[in-house]
Amino acid sequence: MFYKVKVVEPLDNYILLVTFENGIQKYYDVKKLFDKWEIFKNLTTTTGLFNLVKVDDGGYGISWNKDIDLSCNELWDNGKEI
Repeated sequence: MFYKVKVVEPLDNYILLVTFENGIQKYYDVKKLFDKWEIFKNLTTTTGLFNLVKVDDGGYGISWNKDIDLSCNELWDNGKEI
């Protein structure tokens, strides 16, 4: 099952506020990905990149650029519900 993303907002300290189409909101901590996947470190070294996050067409994920993205299932499964 897919939990489509409706809105994503970048917060301080590399936290995302994700609102899903079913109305549930979750916090997602991107910092845990810095050691897991090298590409995510670019969010800390490229000024302003973290704030450019957007919902992908159809709501099946989010992305910062063509190389850095996350699926809606990752956000749903590993986000902390508010």
